[in-house]
Amino acid sequence: MDASSNYQDSLPISSDALLDRLKNWGLRYRLHEHVPLRTVEESKAVENQFMVPGEKALRIKNLYLRDKKKRNYLVTLEQSHEIDLKELGRKLGAGSLSFGSAERLMQNLGIRPGAVSPMAMINGVKNEVRFFMDIAARDAEVIYMHPLVNDRTVAMSRQDVLEFFDRIDCQVTWLP
Repeated sequence: MDASSNYQDSLPISSDALLDRLKNWGLRYRLHEHVPLRTVEESKAVENQFMVPGEKALRIKNLYLRDKKKRNYLVTLEQSHEIDLKELGRKLGAGSLSFGSAERLMQNLGIRPGAVSPMAMINGVKNEVRFFMDIAARDAEVIYMHPLVNDRTVAMSRQDVLEFFDRIDCQVTWLP
């Protein structure tokens, strides 16, 4: 199975159910459907189809990581941010980090590889996944992210994203 909406009914929370929940909570978003995107490079190739010119937007990349003590982390960074896992581990106070397996990704965040997103914290909070977000999000007007599948992208205002985190009791730790 891939990470597209074709298989969303096999997820703990489907993308459709997440979008319905956002609506019920009064959180606004723009939904864009597109080919499945697994990498930042693939995202850059299609983002002009739905990006609003002049919009102060944050386009992100997401890392699902694990430390030697078996603690799980979701790290969301501005998409062009260079990654040094050793330095990132130091910043997180986690020591040595490695990428989590596809099985752990499903178990802890309820998603498949290619669909990693801050929205997966809707599952991650109950599994004690620690969430870190690039401080650049504080200055963004809009944040673009996958709603649990990789053939959809939602654009949400920073305020609505933060309200989403509040609604799911997700503590955000800001990364400089």
